[in-house]
Amino acid sequence: MKICVIGSGGVGGYFGGRLAAAGTEVTFVARGPHLAALRANGLRVESALGSIHVDPVRATDDLAALGPCDLVVIAVKLWSTADAVEVAAPLMGDDSAIVSLQNGVEAVPLLCRRFGRERVLGGVAQISAVIESPGVIRHNGTIQRLLFGELDGRRSPRIEAFLAACLGAGIDALVSDDIERAIWEKFVFLVGLSGMTTLIRCPIGPIRENPTTRALLLQVMSEAAALGRARGISLPDDCAARQLAFMDMLPGDLVSSMLGDLRRGNPLELAWLSGTVARVAEELRIAAPANSFVHAALTLHAAGGA
Repeated sequence: MKICVIGSGGVGGYFGGRLAAAGTEVTFVARGPHLAALRANGLRVESALGSIHVDPVRATDDLAALGPCDLVVIAVKLWSTADAVEVAAPLMGDDSAIVSLQNGVEAVPLLCRRFGRERVLGGVAQISAVIESPGVIRHNGTIQRLLFGELDGRRSPRIEAFLAACLGAGIDALVSDDIERAIWEKFVFLVGLSGMTTLIRCPIGPIRENPTTRALLLQVMSEAAALGRARGISLPDDCAARQLAFMDMLPGDLVSSMLGDLRRGNPLELAWLSGTVARVAEELRIAAPANSFVHAALTLHAAGGA
């Protein structure tokens, strides 16, 4: 299976690295110091589950000679999605598939509009991983799961091939027969985790333990779940409560990547998380005051900077 990973940070670097180490043909699209380090020293993944070093590694910022791939993986930050889609276009042959492992719920519709629904897979990545230094990915904790599937729920040959590659690489991988629901369930969770830890500037532990902030966290997620149901996604009535119960089982020092971006002065994925809830809820005339507040409170930081 020939795979191209566009976005070689925590998510793309970790899962692509595992696949490459197991023998799958993986090409990483990267740039700047990260690309230079990959070319010079290979890709290192530091993990409690076993570290790996892929050297040499296929890494490039020029896709002209790469040709069509079996699967193109989009793993960039959400503000780079439109650019990544255009980068992916030359890699899409007649039998190619494309999958987003990003946060948010807008990537699948965008990919469907650009490439056609029949060529798009849905995907969910569950992992905490970052670029520790150029060429080095740090996996935090032990969760490393990929959930993916055809948008119509069928078990296609390309899904089976990707599943076999992932399992052969030691990745905890599952096929979903309702991947759009799974994407929205993660969205509900992330809207809560990202919005609240970034807004309050602290880990999830104190937020979930204080009655006032816990209630706000639940409201933020409840609004996101209500939006999904309004869009026809089969989310259960207790979706937000389930995500809160899952959050209760996570380490108390867990923070979101968006809080990390805020602290580093990077752009935030705010517009694609709480911002999406606020915007689409207004379009559908659904109340979403908590997400509107989170979005407004963080707007001045959304573009990054000091």
